Amino acid sequence: MNQGKIKRMKRIFQRDNRTIIVPMDHGVTIGPIRGITNMQQTIDQLVEGGVDAVLVHKGIVNTVNTIDTGLIVMLSGMSNLNPNINNKVQVCSVKEASRIGADAVAVHVNIGTQEEDKMLTNLGKVAEECENFGLPLLAMMYPRGPKITNEHSPEVVAHAARIGAELGADIIKTNYTGTIETFKQVTESCPVPVLIAGGQKCEATEDLLRITNDALKAGAAGLSMGRNVFQCDNQTLIVKALSAIVHKGISIEQAQKILGEKI
Repeated sequence: MNQGKIKRMKRIFQRDNRTIIVPMDHGVTIGPIRGITNMQQTIDQLVEGGVDAVLVHKGIVNTVNTIDTGLIVMLSGMSNLNPNINNKVQVCSVKEASRIGADAVAVHVNIGTQEEDKMLTNLGKVAEECENFGLPLLAMMYPRGPKITNEHSPEVVAHAARIGAELGADIIKTNYTGTIETFKQVTESCPVPVLIAGGQKCEATEDLLRITNDALKAGAAGLSMGRNVFQCDNQTLIVKALSAIVHKGISIEQAQKILGEKI
């Protein structure tokens, strides 16, 4: 890894080589949903809670202050109004992301879709550009498509994660497989840090805390969760609780106390 990437990775990962990222690129995909209607307010609350980095699209960077946290610029996009939402296209260049102050960039690749070839071609191209600009690359690698019956299967998740690493990503974000044992298959076969995605919003906060705790035990380097964080009633407290699990190794019960929940 070149020196530019190493320096910028330190803006995203703490000294324990773990991170908490909150992606808020949902405005392109599904619109201005609850939690991201006022982006500056949400970012301020996340920063107060101790978030390590936020992930947004380029236009949002020009409207908010992110100086107090790591900044990841999303390069991919497609709205759910399109009949082919799984075909993520590039909407920002590495050069532009660097110009507006990104500490890293992210691309979204859906493995198993008919457009996989185009997304993989783009991933390889972006990886090369990231080397030239010294920007870390986060690849969101999701198994999706007609041949995939279970998007959380450890075999297909491990395959998707490995593809991202093989093609030059510095960080992988992918689905959690459900258990410590199965997610170890993912982390142990991927040579770069793996973060778990949040997916749909958890029904109970305890589920979110437990998934985070188990993923870390399986070798995850942290998490990259959107709706499970920014749609919480108290965004600051949920980040504090998750951060304490990720960076301090506290128990689920202790994390619940941070949230003020009965145990």
